[in-house]
Amino acid sequence: MTLYFDEATETMPREQLAALQLKKLQVMLTEIYGRNRFYTTKFKQTGFQPGDLKSLADLAHLPLTTKTELSQDQVAEGFAGTNLTYPLSAYTRYHQTSGTTGQPLRVFDTAESWDWWGQCWGHVFAGAGITAHDRIFFAFAFGPFIGFWAAVEGARHIGAMLISGGGRSSVERLHLMNETGGTVLCCTPTYALHLLEVAREHKIDVSTFNIQTTIHAGEPGANVPATKRRIETGWSAKCYDHAGASEVGAHSFECQAQPNGIHVIESEFMVEALDPTTHQPVAPGEKGELVITNLGRWGFPVVRYRTGDAIIFNEARCDCGRTWLRLEGGVIGRVDDMITIRGVNVFPSAIENLIRAYQMVDEFRVTASRRGELDELSIEVELVEGANAELLSITLTQSISTRLGLRPQVSCVPRGTLPRFELKAKRFRILDFSPSGDV
Repeated sequence: MTLYFDEATETMPREQLAALQLKKLQVMLTEIYGRNRFYTTKFKQTGFQPGDLKSLADLAHLPLTTKTELSQDQVAEGFAGTNLTYPLSAYTRYHQTSGTTGQPLRVFDTAESWDWWGQCWGHVFAGAGITAHDRIFFAFAFGPFIGFWAAVEGARHIGAMLISGGGRSSVERLHLMNETGGTVLCCTPTYALHLLEVAREHKIDVSTFNIQTTIHAGEPGANVPATKRRIETGWSAKCYDHAGASEVGAHSFECQAQPNGIHVIESEFMVEALDPTTHQPVAPGEKGELVITNLGRWGFPVVRYRTGDAIIFNEARCDCGRTWLRLEGGVIGRVDDMITIRGVNVFPSAIENLIRAYQMVDEFRVTASRRGELDELSIEVELVEGANAELLSITLTQSISTRLGLRPQVSCVPRGTLPRFELKAKRFRILDFSPSGDV
């Protein structure tokens, strides 16, 4: 039986959903206009006033927003910048982005918008079938990166027990997870695999644990088929994907039907799929950049925010009964992550899917570079003890060559050579490549 967080909106006919979105959007724009200096300035530059929004189609007349704009605003205007609708004293939460793509962006939430975050995570948990009977273990350090902080609020909304793994080593987290009878593991997909590696090295049998479900955020991975299979096999649990961003909110989740995609929480987010160059809409089924407007975070809104995520909309009704849009295959990758090597367009997720298919690979790193006049793709892998390095090198090279049309240089490096990650992994390096993929 499908578990819903809010069945009325999750199964709402599309016409009624559009009316709900329009009403929420109109109320939000009226609230922030004249109070939020960042967006009031942007709107005035285009001559827009909240009363001009008569239909959802009018959203396309509003200007796009980029992370660079928000970051530069904070650099120019100081600590908080101007994307605050209320006085700073009204805000109860401070977080910041991970900074993996540049200067960390500071984000702020009021008590109301933090509760909204929690409700969004309520959808994430309910989508995976999590109830008040579950015990959710958070293998997360709880630093300033928003990560799973909001998931704590989500656990409160569904009444589940929260078990914090902050301030502990990986071994200590494994023991605590077992001792407390955790049924749900929340962490990045990278860290879920790393915990399995640590468990194997310390002879900890996770098959005796009570973990039944894993929910992942912070990076792509749980949507990569081979990575998902490894997590599910290693933990003997169902693996669920989720997507969100510090500056946007927890916007999408995977349901129990697991239809190769994640549902957008359309009661709380307006989404568009645009061509990243022309900024024109792409048709359902075509790849585009995800552009989001959040509807419940009035204190720190984003309107038509370019996420940089490559996605494909799927409008077909899901077997779970939800009418909300799905992102086919989840977040496919970053729009600016795609590189061209010897004429072949490659997303890192495609390479990860091929590497993760080999159970003997514990960790890996991919480097795209140029040698002489030729583009090169090199892959370093760390193997489990006793694995046949020569055989792995040959078979992995053949697999990538066959599937992607590229012949990489594969090398097996000693254990402990490659870094391990608790938050967003940095496994892909581009040397002497421009962001567009041209050398």
